[in-house]
Amino acid sequence: MSTLQTVSVDRFLTHSPETVWRALTEPALLAQWWAPNDIAPEVGREFTITFPDWGVQRCRVTAVDEPKFLAYTFSEGMLDSTITWTLVPEGDGTRLFLEHAGFDTDTPIGRRGFEGMSAGWPGVLARIDAALRA
Repeated sequence: MSTLQTVSVDRFLTHSPETVWRALTEPALLAQWWAPNDIAPEVGREFTITFPDWGVQRCRVTAVDEPKFLAYTFSEGMLDSTITWTLVPEGDGTRLFLEHAGFDTDTPIGRRGFEGMSAGWPGVLARIDAALRA
């Protein structure tokens, strides 16, 4: 039986949910703080995210509730995980919740993915503010 793990991170951003939504769903903005991609917030949409060290990662949008919720598969055929973004208005900004789920830590690739994403996601999310200010 597999042991599935989840990385959860939340971050307060001093931008409206609509602005944060753009950072998650507009390819040029997403590329500024994460990686080149061809995302579109449409259920069923297949897209890719390209990383210098990990190559092209296949993804598919599974849920959209603009500007509150976005979910997609990530690294289909390799990690087979799911990323969900939840945006909650908070004061003059937005609380952004990330859940990256489905890491099979009983496999070497799943364990490396979980360890890498656990360490990496907080720093990646810290770059959103700079991309939105630019």
